[in-house]
Parts: sequence; structure tokens; C-alpha cells
Amino acid sequence: MFRIDHLGIAVKSISQAAAIYEKLGLEVSGPEPVPAEQVRLVMVRVGESRLELLEATSETSPIGKFIAKRGEGLHHLALRVPDLASTVERLTREGVRLVTGQIKIGAGGHRYVFVHPSSAGGVLLELVEAD
Repeated sequence: MFRIDHLGIAVKSISQAAAIYEKLGLEVSGPEPVPAEQVRLVMVRVGESRLELLEATSETSPIGKFIAKRGEGLHHLALRVPDLASTVERLTREGVRLVTGQIKIGAGGHRYVFVHPSSAGGVLLELVEAD
């Protein structure tokens, strides 16, 4: 079953950005580095979904470039899919443009791939494999 896994939000400082969610009484995870993406992140639990606050560890990282160009804000929408490999295969076969066709391992060990905004109505769409 598909569902919204999380919304990725690019921030300059995860500690500053997380403060509002902590004040609201929401659960905020400890920071986790993702060296392959050159970010640190925290997850904020909101019901069955989460907010992912992403802080660049390099100005040349995708998040660093995003913030330099657009400022802080919504970066991507992540959908949880039941079988990532078959979903990627089907989308590729149907001509959907992926940022990279390679499934990667992210925070918490989850497997993911990004669909290019040109194939998703201008939205960077992350597909995350269901547990």
C-alpha cells in the first residue's frame, strides 16, 4: 500500500528548525548523518508520517545547492512503496525519468530512489521501500 512516508524540508540549521516542533510537543529524533548525500537530518513524527529536516554538511551537496538557490523550504515528497525494485523497473520501462536509476541506502538503512521533477509535475518525488 502506498502512503506518504515523509516530507523533506531543507533547513540551514536542524537544531533551530526542530525547535518549533519540539515546542509543539512532537517527537524529534536525534541527528543522523547521511554522508552519501552530504546531509545531517532529524525526523519529526507527525501521526503516521514524518517531517525530515535536512541540513547540508557541504555547500556543494544537493541540499546546500537547493538552499543557495531557493532558500529553506520544502525539498521533496516521499512515498512509501511496497516493492521498490519492481516499482523502479516499471517506471523506467514506462519512460519515467529518475534522478538516478540506482536504488540507494539512506537514513535508518531504508532503500530509496528519486523521481525527477520533470516526470512528477515539478515535485522531487522520493520513493522509499516499505519495511
